[in-house]
Amino acid sequence: MTKIVDFYFDFGSPYSYLAYKQIQKLENEKIIEVKYMPILLGAILKMTGVKANTDVPIKGKYMIKDCNLWAEKQKINFKFNTFFPIITLNLMRGVLLAEDKKVSKIFIDKVFDAIWVDDLNLNDNKIVEKVLKSLKLDSKNFMTELSNPKIKEELRKKTDEAFIKGVFGAPTFIVNNKLFWGQDRLDFVLNEIKK
Repeated sequence: MTKIVDFYFDFGSPYSYLAYKQIQKLENEKIIEVKYMPILLGAILKMTGVKANTDVPIKGKYMIKDCNLWAEKQKINFKFNTFFPIITLNLMRGVLLAEDKKVSKIFIDKVFDAIWVDDLNLNDNKIVEKVLKSLKLDSKNFMTELSNPKIKEELRKKTDEAFIKGVFGAPTFIVNNKLFWGQDRLDFVLNEIKK
């Protein structure tokens, strides 16, 4: 039986993107089944009192080099986004809306690639709308629906629940009720699914 791995992520995290590309391969090979758990990383960091890498200039600078090293090691197509940081509130709400429309996997894939491969400025709603159109979604309607109180509350609730479970950063994986933080912890996740 394929084990379910909860994957907590935020599009604005380059490490979430690197993890996503790795788990995508594992999912395609039927090694794991992924339950995608969108969260607001900024809210999690605020709740935990942790500073974002970008708030510590020396760490922010290092993060770019580190992401490039990992992308090269894992043979992942990656370009650190020129417009970083990307404000992801609506994009993360979009995951939930895309779930309702049964297009969440392709939505997640397109948005991750738009930021971390295509170097698009998804802080610009016009560019977001182009990405939505490439998914054959009614972009104007989709953008309007992101303000739906139900969608807003659902993302807030998922973020709060993640925090309660001990999530303090992205990406985070939970399997067998055990938490693993960081894209470099996938070996531990794979060991855990064998138990």
